[in-house]
Amino acid sequence: MRRLSDIIYNQQPLTLPTTATVKEACECMHQRRTGSILVTDTHGHLKGIFTGRDAVYRVLARGKDAAKTKLADVMTADPVVMSPNKTAIDALRLMWDGGFRHLPVVNDGRLVGVVSRGDFKGAEHDRLDEERELWEHMR
Repeated sequence: MRRLSDIIYNQQPLTLPTTATVKEACECMHQRRTGSILVTDTHGHLKGIFTGRDAVYRVLARGKDAAKTKLADVMTADPVVMSPNKTAIDALRLMWDGGFRHLPVVNDGRLVGVVSRGDFKGAEHDRLDEERELWEHMR
């Protein structure tokens, strides 16, 4: 069973400060071909997460100006996080149950990476599907 530490090995998570604009965040996500930005304070502590889905629902759909809107105003504050010693299936379960696609990975309060549903192999998705089917039959 793969651990999150294996998936994020040598990862340089994409971060921006809370004062960055949505436009800056979207440009960075486009350049790095990623679906999320980890939003940090001046000390590098995780304050939130901003995703492509947030850009659509919290900015574009509400008619906000991406060049003027700060991440602090549209990010998901205090996101759910997971330790790097957890398994891939633990992360998939948490994302499924929480209804989100990106999960920051934090070790001893320090941001070390981020995983998304696409980072996991087919076998891990298959196992989660099997678990879901079992739970449905038990209800």
